[in-house]
Amino acid sequence: MSEIKEATLGTGCFWCTEAIFQKLKGVHTVESGYSGGHVDKPTYEAICGKETGHAEVVRIRFNPTEISFEALLDVFWRTHDPTTLNRQGNDVGPQYRSVIFYHDENQKAIAENSKRQTGKSGLWPDPIVTEISPLINYFPAEDYHQKYFERVGGRNPYCTYVVKPKVDKFEKMYKDNLK
Repeated sequence: MSEIKEATLGTGCFWCTEAIFQKLKGVHTVESGYSGGHVDKPTYEAICGKETGHAEVVRIRFNPTEISFEALLDVFWRTHDPTTLNRQGNDVGPQYRSVIFYHDENQKAIAENSKRQTGKSGLWPDPIVTEISPLINYFPAEDYHQKYFERVGGRNPYCTYVVKPKVDKFEKMYKDNLK
């Protein structure tokens, strides 16, 4: 069996990101968390205060023989707006920044090339502002954030009006790659 690898990505609200990546073939687990900041063991409330430096992220554990890091990045670029600084829709603040936290130099090179190629592709009309940084200070989010959309779904207006349309669009685009 192939070694399980990890990727840590931020596309705004981690409820959206988690709901998307957990549906992909080759992805074993997706965990919502915080990374990139300077505070030890931050809380959701502290993150929302915009003073910790952390971004909302997901830690993806995947089998690279089933899905590549490049394929994960393809989903990353297509399922959020990487051209808005510290913002995704109505979610505003540095915790919602577009970010790839690389785990090693190989991921760094792949991420930089992917960003360059996506920028040239015309997928987004504006320049991509996604941060590419080494993984630092990762902390899992509180239990109530884990698998949030799966658990809460239509009982939360944010999930109904923001998460569900993103997931539906993703499922149509990647129907051949779903579990």
